[in-house]
Amino acid sequence: MNNEQNQPKDILKVKNLSFYYGTFQALKDISLDIEANKVTALIGPSGCGKSTLLRCFNRMNDLFSNAKVEGQIIFDDLDIYSQSIDPVLIRSKIGMVFQKPNPFPKSIYDNVAFGLRINGFAGNYDEEIERALVQSALWDEVKDRLKDNAFSLSGGQQQRLCIARALAIRPDVILLDEPTSALDPIATVKIEDLVNVLKKDYTIIIVTHNMQQAARVSDKTAFLLSGEDRCGVLIEYDYTQTMFSNPKIKETEDYITGRFS
Repeated sequence: MNNEQNQPKDILKVKNLSFYYGTFQALKDISLDIEANKVTALIGPSGCGKSTLLRCFNRMNDLFSNAKVEGQIIFDDLDIYSQSIDPVLIRSKIGMVFQKPNPFPKSIYDNVAFGLRINGFAGNYDEEIERALVQSALWDEVKDRLKDNAFSLSGGQQQRLCIARALAIRPDVILLDEPTSALDPIATVKIEDLVNVLKKDYTIIIVTHNMQQAARVSDKTAFLLSGEDRCGVLIEYDYTQTMFSNPKIKETEDYITGRFS
């Protein structure tokens, strides 16, 4: 019984997932389990399907009219691609923050309140907005300027505001698509520190091209490559410390050490 209690809980299970943009197959037969309250990094060269896989987790790819999915993604025992599942509900449970900060042209307060309003939240807005801003390590910097336009914030602050907007509706999983690629080193450190704090309450999946960042913030790492048919395939998936110190696959070692051609 104790062994069962100590087993990590998988919040997402990907089973034989393939994804197509029209006739082009972007992902081929991906299978992996995502542990709850851990940070999982998706790494690999450009064009290998990292961001496509990330968007599969909350059905953002549904927005492409020619998208087609095969296989399953199980979230808390539900197949999120079942016809009976509302993708809007999935996106309220699995939030996403994009590569470039994308605040709305509204006040800081209204940006964080946006998701609460569209989800019909009937509780105390001030409390929830303060909570989300505290969790995103932004509250102390903006608590006296909540009515200011979000565009008055720096790039790093805008990205943390976007994280606060995702946190406001209390998701279970947060997807981060290269969240620091447009930020300076100081702002990047703040986001990385934030990720390490947030995993106590959330499961985080992050796409990154930065091997040092993957090593710093993630508990597990999935390495993807494009095969000869240009499909993204999963090469190796393991605990980050293990993969970075003793990768099992030569392609993984070549990529991590910068010898990849």
